[in-house]
Formats: sequence, C-alpha cells, structure tokens
Amino acid sequence: MGNVINIIDLGLTSYRETWQLQLDAVGCVQAGAQERVYLTEHRPVYTLGKHGHAENMLRLPAGAECIRIERGGDITYHGPGQLVVYPIISLRSHSLGVKQYVDLLEETVIRVIARFGIKGERVDGATGVWIDVGTPRERKICAIGVKVSHAVTMHGFALNVNTDLRGFSAINPCGFVDKGVTSIAAEVGGAVDMQVVKDYISETLMSLLN
Repeated sequence: MGNVINIIDLGLTSYRETWQLQLDAVGCVQAGAQERVYLTEHRPVYTLGKHGHAENMLRLPAGAECIRIERGGDITYHGPGQLVVYPIISLRSHSLGVKQYVDLLEETVIRVIARFGIKGERVDGATGVWIDVGTPRERKICAIGVKVSHAVTMHGFALNVNTDLRGFSAINPCGFVDKGVTSIAAEVGGAVDMQVVKDYISETLMSLLN
C-alpha cells in the first residue's frame, strides 16, 4: 500500500491564488499533513523562475502579467487549455532525490502523451518533455520547474493540451530562442478531452510515486 495522496482539481484559477495555496500546503505537508496534487488551468500569465532572465519576456500582452517566482527554470506561459500540475509531496516519503523526482515528472508526461500516439523525449540540459528531439523541428510540449523546501515539493509541470500556442510568442520559452512549442491538440490535429488527460496524468503519477 503506497502513500495516500489527495488529488484536487481546482478548475480555472488565477496564478496568484494557486501560488498562495501551494505555499500554505507546503507548510501543512512539512508538519505531517496529507500530501496532495493540485490540477488546474490558469488564466493567462507569464512566470519567471528565480534565476530567469527578464529579457526573455519580449512583450507583455494586454490582460496578462509577468510574475517572478521561486521555482527553477526561466520564463514560461500559462493559459487556458494547458494542464498545470502541482504536487505537494515529501520526497523523503517516496525515497526520492530532486533529480529522480524531476525524472519521474518527465516520465509521467512521456507515458501520458504516448497514449495519444506522441513520442515524448528528454533533452540533455533542458528540463521538460520534447518532440522530434535532434531535428530542426524539436519542440517542447511540457515545461517543468520545481522548488523543494525541507524535502517538500511545490510548483511542478505544465502540459500543453489544448493551449493557444500564440501565448508563447511573447517570450523566449524557457529561455530558448531556437526551439518551438507544441501541444497534444497540435500534434493530433484537434482538441482533446481535458478530463481524459487529467485522468491519465493522475493515474500515471500515482503509479510512479507509489
């Protein structure tokens, strides 16, 4: 019997409210409360990692904001149609190091998108999940950025499902100027059921953690 982890679907949220929810949850898990995983879609927002470069924000579209946060990684875009997953778990409880944990998140996404006929891969030195690695069409389908405090995780990964990819045109995604972005919908040629993706992600993540 593995650890019991509560999966909570928040629906569409503003970034700041979910950020605070994560911070509160980290404190609870550090104190011994039940681990949890938040699933959400965000209203349009750009987030810049603690060591990210502000110049990768090329322009700020109307109605969006850019927020510097404490996760790793550079700049990324969140918006409707993108599934954002925030595991608040104790790495000690799962006997994981930080690199193993990031690998586990990548493996979760690789397995899920394979169910849609998409081959996801890793790129050396570039966290996340990529398509057509090693070709001129190399493109990112999932961004990953985490923070670990006293062995408890926050932030997580953002998988482009039905995302409007034009949101990425205002930035150099994750700091790259020579790589594109994609989504499950773009790869399969049409919108997919977000609930199905949520179910696949939840099932796969739980099986890998336990």
